[in-house]
Amino acid sequence: MSRGFGREKRLLTPRQFKAVFDSPSGKAPGKSVLLLARDNQLDHSRLGLVIGKKSVKLAVERNRIKRQIRESFRLNQHNLIAWDIVVVARKGLGDLENAELAQQFGKLWKRLARNRPSHDAEPSPGTSDTPHA
Repeated sequence: MSRGFGREKRLLTPRQFKAVFDSPSGKAPGKSVLLLARDNQLDHSRLGLVIGKKSVKLAVERNRIKRQIRESFRLNQHNLIAWDIVVVARKGLGDLENAELAQQFGKLWKRLARNRPSHDAEPSPGTSDTPHA
């Protein structure tokens, strides 16, 4: 698996973000942050970031946080197979130092991977996982 962070590893459209927000199959709350995840039926995970001005006032801080989260994701993506992950920033995230961010996200990725239902138990792509009435 490539350890890069190319375009195919990002959530790009509002529709992709909406799918995760509407039906997350995994959550990992942390200090000043929330991770939402959903199965994506791909062989790699994708990352989306929601870091608003209300949560982190200064653009330079928002950009620093995004760089730190992307790097942490890039280094830990081998544990996060087939997730679409959205990181939602909360107030106070901009106050964390880079080392604190790296440590917190390292724990969050592990928690998300640990809470994942067995990857082998997923339905095949041709079957629906919704119950039929």
